[in-house]
Amino acid sequence: MRFLLAAMSLAAFVFGSNVALADKRVAFVVGNAAYKNVPQLPNPAIDAKSMARVLRNVGFDVVEGANLTRDAMTAKLLEFGKKSEGADVALFFYAGHGIAVNGTNYLLPVDADLKSEMDVKLGAAINVDLTLEQTMADAKVKLVFLDACRDNPFAAKIRSAKATRSVNVASGLAEMKSGEGTLIAFATGPGQTALDGEAGTNSPFTRALLANIASPGLEIQQAMTKVRAQVNDETGKAQLPWGHTNLTGTVYLNAAAATASDAAAPVAVAQAGEVELEFWRSIKDTNKVEELNAYLTNYPNGTFKPLALARIAALQDGPSTMTRNLSAGIDPATFTDTADQIAEDQVGLDKNQRRDVQRRLTGLGFDIKATGKFDEETRSVIRRWQAARGYPTTGYLNKLQHKAMQSEIVSSRVASEDSTDEPARRRSSGGGSRRAHGGGGMGGPGNLFGHMMGGLFRR
Repeated sequence: MRFLLAAMSLAAFVFGSNVALADKRVAFVVGNAAYKNVPQLPNPAIDAKSMARVLRNVGFDVVEGANLTRDAMTAKLLEFGKKSEGADVALFFYAGHGIAVNGTNYLLPVDADLKSEMDVKLGAAINVDLTLEQTMADAKVKLVFLDACRDNPFAAKIRSAKATRSVNVASGLAEMKSGEGTLIAFATGPGQTALDGEAGTNSPFTRALLANIASPGLEIQQAMTKVRAQVNDETGKAQLPWGHTNLTGTVYLNAAAATASDAAAPVAVAQAGEVELEFWRSIKDTNKVEELNAYLTNYPNGTFKPLALARIAALQDGPSTMTRNLSAGIDPATFTDTADQIAEDQVGLDKNQRRDVQRRLTGLGFDIKATGKFDEETRSVIRRWQAARGYPTTGYLNKLQHKAMQSEIVSSRVASEDSTDEPARRRSSGGGSRRAHGGGGMGGPGNLFGHMMGGLFRR
């Protein structure tokens, strides 16, 4: 926790030519999957957990939830709204069912039971426009990611209700416009449905977000370009994320590698003494090599560089008890069997499976581009992952390590299943369940809580 707080103080984002430390970052991250009145969804809860982990790694205070009823979701939104007051960056991520009725988007709690348009408007569903306006309006930068583009499971009931026969119920979410300082991104285009992905892993859209939005030195709009390209490629051009932005400057979720032209360096120098000391104090006793590497990345010539390198060497010589406990349930031989090129060749990873490995590493906080090629950069990242887990640090994978990596992300999958079979995963995605979209611009700060309970769930 101390490491994350220190990371928060280090992460920076840029508005135009002015640089400011993002000392207050708040995120709402919820995945609804276990629906009570319609078929359950396989991945949203996993999507939310993965997203929350990545955001915490770059300094966000995350309000997290999974499989929330309307009352539970209301409580989380109230908490998020309170924390977002005066925030430098407020981020909203939702995965689950969403619907569009007469051009207005709604998110569905797991206890939603919609029989008519009136049910939607009187509280059974959550109005996206009002929710974003009342919880995020006071933040300087607002980022909204909606992985909610499945087919509307209540469409037939709503259309058939006598009082609402002329109601327009869309298949996906309706188009939204972003207000000033806002970026909105959907898993696919307005009115379209998106692939949910293979059960037990992340959706294509969330997986692409995890791989890109927190990449060091990557501006958020550039990251979203990469997200669109990755989803388009992964789904065989069957899905293309859509977005709308009114950001007035450049925003970084992880500015550690921002170039000098971003003017980030002067801020880092000005803050180095106090912030570097706090950073080092937060991680000096850590058993995680990636945290020590994070210090070296931020302070390549830092005061404590020799100590950090010595600590890394000590950890790599032998895994600590803490590191071993993090890997409970892993075959003990994983900690001793050394991997080399021959052992990796026996795993038989093709290009798509290598991409899967790279995406999993990114999802675990070890950033690497999903190129499908295990170059020296990838080998270095694999060594960092191995060192952090207490495995022999060679930069190559054997079958045991590959299986262990899969188990870190897909804990509910049958052990014998080959989760990196990309063609099979695409076939599964193509026939899997789909999602639905939501929208809304940002209004003024207003009275955040005075109207929350009265206006949050109806238009």
